[in-house]
This record gives sequence, structure tokens and C-alpha cells, in this order.
Amino acid sequence: MSQKAPVLVTGADGFIGSHLVEALVRAGYPVRAFALYNSFNSWGWLDRISPDVAGQFEVVTGDIRDPHGVADAVQGCGAVLHLAALIAIPFSYVAPAAYVETNMTGTLNVLQAARRHETARLIVTSTSEVYGTAQFVPITEEHPLNAQSPYAATKTAADQLALSYYQSFDVPVGVLRPFNTYGPRQSARAVIPTVVSQIAAGAREIQLGALHPTRDFTFVRDTAQGFIQAMNCDAALGQVTNIGSGFEISIADTAALIAEAMGAEVEITQDPARMRPESSEVERLFAGTQLAQERFGWSPEFGGREGFKRGLAETAEWFSDPANLAAYKTDRYNI
Repeated sequence: MSQKAPVLVTGADGFIGSHLVEALVRAGYPVRAFALYNSFNSWGWLDRISPDVAGQFEVVTGDIRDPHGVADAVQGCGAVLHLAALIAIPFSYVAPAAYVETNMTGTLNVLQAARRHETARLIVTSTSEVYGTAQFVPITEEHPLNAQSPYAATKTAADQLALSYYQSFDVPVGVLRPFNTYGPRQSARAVIPTVVSQIAAGAREIQLGALHPTRDFTFVRDTAQGFIQAMNCDAALGQVTNIGSGFEISIADTAALIAEAMGAEVEITQDPARMRPESSEVERLFAGTQLAQERFGWSPEFGGREGFKRGLAETAEWFSDPANLAAYKTDRYNI
């Protein structure tokens, strides 16, 4: 697509969004970054973005729940990559209404704005959590949807709403479904930064939730590249496309690999506060990514076990920098 009109990234102040802004700027795209307004004048992770990218994109603050601010942000953009969401699964048990307002109504606002302004391309972010525990592997896009948490339910609804706008109003929208993205700047509510940050802070007894579930962890730069390729692909419109690493590993084995990468001997203990309700735990996730390869030529640079180890090493190195680690409260559990 044309690189003249800006690409709007909602949720640009977050983990994946900030990496996506970096990738877009480096690829030559003009970028408008939509960040959550706050009285601290903080742009989230955009305040710590790589020096080669800093100052080379526009920042707009607002709230994805506000249709007027969203419409203003979308106006004049050639494409919208919609990442803004509440994502912490444990907090969705506590505040489900906030997830409805942010994930569902927020996506509706983006869809309405894209329709109104005749945006040329819109990619909506999904999650592997919409599949629930794998009924078959690898999990293809044909896998049944089974939301096992309020978070997953709101993301399922947002996905279906996006696809309905393609069918009903010809909005050029596609749904990208990443599996368990990880990397530098990730929130410590996710398992990999939970382990890495505790070890980096000197802990040798690591507290986690369930250890047996498996995940398909995708390095954040691979996820960002997936968004860019999907944005430029007509075949992705009106469709859901998975992206993942092609590698399945348990939480316990992940923790062991992290300890190995950081040269630490650790003891893993299970904290009941970190456990999901039994029927809400997603036991197995393993991505089928054939359609991503077929539709827009995407494949993970950090795929398989060796790619995962490289990604973990890079993540551990980032968290081990005291300036980065200082942004985390490693001594307390944040749902």
C-alpha cells in the first residue's frame, strides 16, 4: 500500500504496539501512534522507544472507548492497525465490564471510523485465547472458538464484529491472530517476563501459576512483521490469519530454558493467586500458520526451539539492564 498516508497504530504505547511503531518507521511508513491519554503525559513504551525511531512519528492521545477521538485519529490515515485492548486475563475476572467497553466497544469505534473515512486497510488484533484449549493441533483458523475467560469472550466478539463489517459494509478489514507474543517491554503479567524479571532482580525461588499448559510463543518482532505483511495483503481481508512460532512448550519447560539462558539455578513454586479457575485454564495452544505463509509470505525468524532460545536470550538481556528492570515491580504479583 502507499507509504504517503500515515499508518495509525492504536495501542501504540503498549508492548506489541511500540515494537510495531519501530518496525513501520524503519520500513519507511509515516506513523500516527494512538496512545491512552493520562494526566502524567506518559506515552507508555513510546517514551522508551529505540533512539533511531524516536521523534520520527506522530503521537495522538485519546481513549479507544471515545468514538469521536477515535474518528479524529483515523481521519487521513491510509491504514489502521488496531491493537488497543485490555489483555490481562486475570483482571478480566475482576473487571469484565472494562473489557467489554475497551475490547468490544473500542473495536466498534475503530470499525465505524474506518467505514466513515473509507480507510483503505484495517487489521484488527485477535488472540489465540479465542480458541480455548486445543481440540486438535496444530490449531488452524478452522478450529472452533471457545472463549474460556471474559477476556477471550470480548476478543471473540470483537473479531466477529470486524468480520461482519467486511460482509455488511465492505470495510476492508482483516483479523490477525497472534499466539502468545513475548519479548522486550512485555508486561510482567505475562509468564516469560514474570520469570525473567524475577531472576534479573535476584530471586531464585520463582513464583508461577499452572506449569503444565503449553504455549506457542512468538517473538515480538515476528508479530510486528506479521501486521505489516497482513496490511499489504488483499487476501487477508475478510479473513482470520494465525501467526505463531511453530513450536509448543510447557510453562515449566519455558521457565527452565529462561533459567538456563540467564545462568541461574532456580526453584519453581506455584502461587495459588496466579492460577486461573480450573475450567478457565487453556491447557494447550499450538499454532497452524500455513495460511499466513500462503496469503502474505509470513514465516517466523524466531521459529522453532532454537529461535525460541534466541528470543529468550534477547528478552533476558533487555530485562537485565537495570534501567529497564526499574520499570517493573518484581516483588509483587500484578493481575
